[in-house]
Amino acid sequence: MNRLAFPSPAGRALPVAAAVLALFLAGCADMSGIGSTAKLRDADSLGLQRAVAQHEGTLAANPVDSRWWTGFGNPQLNALIDEALAGNPNLAVAQARLTRARAAIATAEAADRPQVNGAFDASRQRFSSNYIYPAPLGGSIQEIGTLQLNGSWELDFFGKNRAALDSAMGTANAAAAEADASRVLLASNVARGYVQWARLNEQLIVAKRTLAQREETLKLVRDRVSAGLDTRLELRQSEGGLPEARQQIESLDEQIALAQHALDALVARPGAAQALTPPSLASLHAIALQSDLPADLLGRRADIAAARWRVEAASGDVAGAKTLFYPNVSLTAFVGTQSLGLDNLLKSDSRQWGFGPAIRLPIFEGGRLRANLRGKAADLDAAIESYNASVLDAVRDAADQVSSAQSVGRQQLQQRDAQAAAEGAYEIAVQRYRAGLGNYLNVLTAETAVLAQRRLAVDLAARALETQVGLARALGGGWQPGVAVAGAAPTHP
Repeated sequence: MNRLAFPSPAGRALPVAAAVLALFLAGCADMSGIGSTAKLRDADSLGLQRAVAQHEGTLAANPVDSRWWTGFGNPQLNALIDEALAGNPNLAVAQARLTRARAAIATAEAADRPQVNGAFDASRQRFSSNYIYPAPLGGSIQEIGTLQLNGSWELDFFGKNRAALDSAMGTANAAAAEADASRVLLASNVARGYVQWARLNEQLIVAKRTLAQREETLKLVRDRVSAGLDTRLELRQSEGGLPEARQQIESLDEQIALAQHALDALVARPGAAQALTPPSLASLHAIALQSDLPADLLGRRADIAAARWRVEAASGDVAGAKTLFYPNVSLTAFVGTQSLGLDNLLKSDSRQWGFGPAIRLPIFEGGRLRANLRGKAADLDAAIESYNASVLDAVRDAADQVSSAQSVGRQQLQQRDAQAAAEGAYEIAVQRYRAGLGNYLNVLTAETAVLAQRRLAVDLAARALETQVGLARALGGGWQPGVAVAGAAPTHP
């Protein structure tokens, strides 16, 4: 970089600066052949409009409520999620990143304003006798002092500072959207953990009912053996079911403890779940959510908005890299005092001042500027493709949740019929065994089918609630674009 400085008066310097600027401008701005090649995916290219037409149902008039979990009607769950949103360390980290990004905006804004700094230098120096200084200064030891104010103002003719500010705003808006996405994800994780805890509690109830049922059956078999109606084979078969039932209970107790620990971690308070009443699936009501893929899905999700803002930030970086090919023009000035001997530093005849323009112009950079621009363009391509990947994942996620919600409902209908049939078959098998018309193997077979259906009923009920949680998250979790740092949210393609 060459520096061309012109002394005052500025009236003679500015025409010279303009001539130098015109001379070198065309030759310096060589950015040919460098640019982004990636393309943003839009809703039409993802088939969202067609997807809406292919699914049953109609679009909800309103998006998901921002506190959608209250629809489950469980005060304990509401309190857990509120506590998690207030104290989770990961959210604090996201907020710290947002604060840092906003500080970067202030830094970028400051670059576009006049800068003033003060300086005081004092030194003790021996001047050479064989240099430009004549005697008595040459060969003497003197104290030198400088006290002055220095000012500069970069004239952003080519938008370098504006591009840096745009990039900082994009980064800050992305950080804000990512913080919102973290809140949505945290709320859904707490809700899912709570549903899993309820599922395990229900499974524990089934396991205890199983143990009681097998104890009753064992008593019946013992009576029949005493009466000579059964052999020790049936007795040993009945006794073998008790340890298995007790092992299942112990396993479920372990899983419940782990589920409670997971909730404790999410709310950032050890022992939080243990102090609550164990929930049941019946205490969680179904929430009403739309059952099709919305055309405005991309505008509902904070993670998509964050990825879009990352593209905006990368675009600002590319624009900033392009401005480095052009001259940097600034105004500089200084005023202060300078003297030999610190006792003269504050005297009026020690004062000095100066002002004038300064131009820094890239002439020979060895390809550095082109390499930098090429790297920024690659970063922009990566940001665009990352956005596209996020969009595709969001569409798949929402479609999966919609399909699962519809399928689980149909599975529950079939399971209820299967359970009713299994319960009826079990009652018949027990009655036939008591009457001596059937063997104990028939009872065991019928009991196995009943227990499997009971466990499946619990799992499907939990899955139905989990898919509602997943669908609420996939549809944006009630997130609404707020007022962006830059003043407006990016336009989704």
